[in-house]
Amino acid sequence: MFNVDLLVNALTTLLVTLDPPGLAPIFLSLTVGLNRQERFQVATRGSLIAFFILAAFALFGDGILGLLGISIGAFRIAGGLLLFWISFEMIFERRQERKEKTGETAVTKDHIHNIAVFPLALPLIAGPGAISATILLGSSLPSVIGRAQLLIVIAASMALLFLALVIADRIDRFLGVTGRAILTRLLGVILAALAVQFVVDGVRSAFQV
Repeated sequence: MFNVDLLVNALTTLLVTLDPPGLAPIFLSLTVGLNRQERFQVATRGSLIAFFILAAFALFGDGILGLLGISIGAFRIAGGLLLFWISFEMIFERRQERKEKTGETAVTKDHIHNIAVFPLALPLIAGPGAISATILLGSSLPSVIGRAQLLIVIAASMALLFLALVIADRIDRFLGVTGRAILTRLLGVILAALAVQFVVDGVRSAFQV
């Protein structure tokens, strides 16, 4: 069944978790010395790899939880708390600093041609927050049609993220330091509200309230 509200909620959750505007300047720092075509190739490869990672968790995440004996209610609570912590980092500017440190470590350890895999696809794009959000959203769309719609939402999110990476230099110049700070805090508040809703739904499911 086509549920517009649920799909909009899913798209909002993924986009806020992925944080394309916040990832743009980090992508630029990772690809210093590369020309426009090489950056395009890195962005394409990283986005595709991240899509397949999230798609796998969207399709099989609840099955993995079942094998581990973890209920959907318990995972909703845990995932909601994790997303709330990410929103806390966004509001108080902790997440950007952590991502920048991850990027700096990768540049010194890995060859430039591998940065699309690490750290871009994993963990900067398909990180713990995005994976948790994907599994949570998958549990809300258990039917075959629902999972297909979730895959479309993930694809749309990745397309928007890819666009942000391609025009990362323009986004960075347009927002500036102040603009990025304001946008990150605003998205953090939205993600905090979504995270609390996940926890509430998880408590209701776990205790059958």
